[in-house]
Amino acid sequence: MSTRRSLARKAQALLDRFGFSYEHLLGIRFAFNVFIATTIVWFTLRRLNVTYPIWAIASMVAAADPQPEEARRLFYCRTVNVLVGCAVGFAMLFIGNRSDWMLPCALAVAVLISSYVVRIKTMWRQAPITAAIVIAAEISHGAREGGVASGLHKVGEVIFGCIVGLVVSWLMSKVWLVRPPVKQSESEDSSPV
Repeated sequence: MSTRRSLARKAQALLDRFGFSYEHLLGIRFAFNVFIATTIVWFTLRRLNVTYPIWAIASMVAAADPQPEEARRLFYCRTVNVLVGCAVGFAMLFIGNRSDWMLPCALAVAVLISSYVVRIKTMWRQAPITAAIVIAAEISHGAREGGVASGLHKVGEVIFGCIVGLVVSWLMSKVWLVRPPVKQSESEDSSPV
């Protein structure tokens, strides 16, 4: 506990010394979050022989917010919309034929379901993106079985990236406490009369 307080005091001293605003300090912590989370995602996936982990990295950045409440909210919204995109993409693979119209139709269906059924506006673009990942994996492999396996693998990378981003954001908020500035009216109310 004293280590956390010590780090919080050091962060506040840094803020005061260089004249950083609260937003500046959040930006610096976000840079640390992204650095740590990218290191975890990159080296973990490289160890698992994933040669192109860009989807996991992009998902991690989208989920790694310097404010843990916002990171949790983004994680939830992104996960729900990833699942919508997954469901639409796989449904189109199983019921659709391999025509050039499959991809645009799947993306449009994912948008409609995300917008009108699920109604989680934040990260709603993730549904068609995920559907595209799933379908493009099948198209690039040429065989349904290879495409489904590749699609599941890519979606797993996306979810892994999101989880790492969320966990790192939460841990950094515990290690490096950044408090919003006290509003003038609050400080006046708490001052002794």
